Amino acid sequence: MPLRKIDTARGLLYHELAPAVGCGSGRSGAPGMLKNVSLFSQVGDDTLAGLTAQLHRKPFRKGTIIFHKDQAGDALYIVESGRIRIFLPTQGGEELTVEVAGPGDVFGELALLDGRPRSASADTLEDTVTFTISRDEFQKYLSKAPQLAAALVELLSSRLRHVTEYAESLAFLDVHARLARTLLEMSDRYGIRKDGIEIDFDLTQADLATMVGATRERVNRALAVFRTQGLLELRGRKIVLLDTDRLRQRVY
Repeated sequence: MPLRKIDTARGLLYHELAPAVGCGSGRSGAPGMLKNVSLFSQVGDDTLAGLTAQLHRKPFRKGTIIFHKDQAGDALYIVESGRIRIFLPTQGGEELTVEVAGPGDVFGELALLDGRPRSASADTLEDTVTFTISRDEFQKYLSKAPQLAAALVELLSSRLRHVTEYAESLAFLDVHARLARTLLEMSDRYGIRKDGIEIDFDLTQADLATMVGATRERVNRALAVFRTQGLLELRGRKIVLLDTDRLRQRVY
């Protein structure tokens, strides 16, 4: 199991960024952004306009808890900018990261269907701006727009597939293989070409440990092995993959 301890101070962080930083409560840019979100990309213009009118913009500072596991869930979140970490806390204070959401991604969708408490916690890896829509408002449009219902089913299927593959990884792959798989997934989603493929956000060894499901020390040793083998290099807090083909072979 991962061994990153929860900082008790972070549990108190609910402070949103003030509008003075340029992230007010308006909806500027929301219609165009929704069209680029897969959940809403096939929705008609009238429905899109109605959904946009119900959005609420919420900025958060880096390291802010957005919601806790078992907290009441009544809204969907859409990431405009920044990075969100979805994680499972344990009673022992450890964490297991199950997903990282970036611009154009949505999270918290289960609350739209069953109204039950949150199944995981969420916090910010960077200064982040989100839009939210309430469960009641979303369900009004869900009954009117079959394209939206179909997209939601597709999203939930994708989530289930991801969780299944993640559980399989934890059960059957060693730390080196899990680390390789995690880095490849991050590079596919957030990679930019810079003499290799740079994962375009800061990943600490503690962050990686919660994603891989291992101690920070074991992740550090696996990273050192990959660096020695010429598979990756560290540039500050950025990880750059140098040989994705060989790294992929390490998974299988």
